[in-house]
Amino acid sequence: MNDQAPEGVRLQKVLAQAGVASRRVSEELIVAGRVRVNGSVVTELGTRIDPENDLVDVDGTAVQLDATKRYVMLNKPRGVVSSMRDDRGRPDLRRYTERFEERLFNVGRLDADTSGLLVLTNDGELAHVLAHPSFGVTKVYIAKVTGRVSAQTVAALTRGIELEDGPIAADKARILSASAEGGGSLVELTLHSGRNRIVRRMMDAVGHPVEELVRRQFGPLHLGTLPAGKTRELTTVERGALLTLSRGGPSTPSPENP
Repeated sequence: MNDQAPEGVRLQKVLAQAGVASRRVSEELIVAGRVRVNGSVVTELGTRIDPENDLVDVDGTAVQLDATKRYVMLNKPRGVVSSMRDDRGRPDLRRYTERFEERLFNVGRLDADTSGLLVLTNDGELAHVLAHPSFGVTKVYIAKVTGRVSAQTVAALTRGIELEDGPIAADKARILSASAEGGGSLVELTLHSGRNRIVRRMMDAVGHPVEELVRRQFGPLHLGTLPAGKTRELTTVERGALLTLSRGGPSTPSPENP
């Protein structure tokens, strides 16, 4: 941290430019001891920092100081592959990134037949960290499956089942709806595993093949009402939550093909 260097930028100005709060409110946050620079609380309003190298957080949530970084949420439709260029000529992610000046790429992957939340960014470091297998990012899926799912099946999913590549257990599982007429069931699964097509393989293993699958949540991000095929930029709060997760080290999964 560079307190006195004239080339530094005042901390309250940096916070305001990052969209955290107005400069006046940012000053109040600093005086209240709610701002840290490189892990140390800073309460001096004259403090200057280097926005390119110093790490800042407010109330424990990281602040993105690099204005060149862009973070976009996509509700990926079925049939689109999680690639910027598919060598088989299938629909890919370019159609959603072409309007952005920055060269965006996806954080992890969703299988072509799976829809839902996918993050697009030009922040290579964050993308690498969050997609690394040593992380356990929680992901929430809603699966439409064949057959009527029982409470016993849900218990088996959370207790753990054996797959060809080893045991797996859902963090949480619950039945959203189950048709008495055999019209299938809706099941919500929460997982931190990044294993390939894991949701489909788990539901196959318990006798309820997946007909449709959507990822509703990725770590702190929620899909909400974003329509299929649409994008939106992450809010300041969402960016901060994602950065906080990425700075937390290997405690958070590789969003590979579910």
